[in-house]
Amino acid sequence: MPWPMRQSAITLGLLAGWLGSAAANGVVAFEVVGDAIPAPLTTAPADAARGRAIVASRQTGLCLLCHRGPFPEVRFQGNLAPDLGGAGARWSAAQLRLRLVDGRRLDPQSIMPAYHRVDGLVDVAAAWQGRPLLSAQQIEDVVAYLVTLKE
Repeated sequence: MPWPMRQSAITLGLLAGWLGSAAANGVVAFEVVGDAIPAPLTTAPADAARGRAIVASRQTGLCLLCHRGPFPEVRFQGNLAPDLGGAGARWSAAQLRLRLVDGRRLDPQSIMPAYHRVDGLVDVAAAWQGRPLLSAQQIEDVVAYLVTLKE
């Protein structure tokens, strides 16, 4: 096979391998446009109630370790990151989606975890290596909830 065709075949093979591993580890492909991911990560409807539960959970989202927000039932909310109250007024769903998926694309020094990325991370606990912190559906549920926070 001539070199250009062989090179194309290798590139396609590597791309297919990456896509296969991305699908295997649960990470959904997405496109960043400016400071946002415009397209939802799933075709299933998002559920704001599930999103609220994820945000408030000390086992799933862990959001309230750093953020605070309209969660009167949750004690000891964080103050290291922006208040989630009013998040839906400050950012669009697409902007919130990127901040959840991989906020370091916007600020490389951010302490915000990449909730839907597995490549290039360091100091990842063995149980989480190669797995996103939140599934694509969980990301969409959290986005659905956060956009409701207008005040």
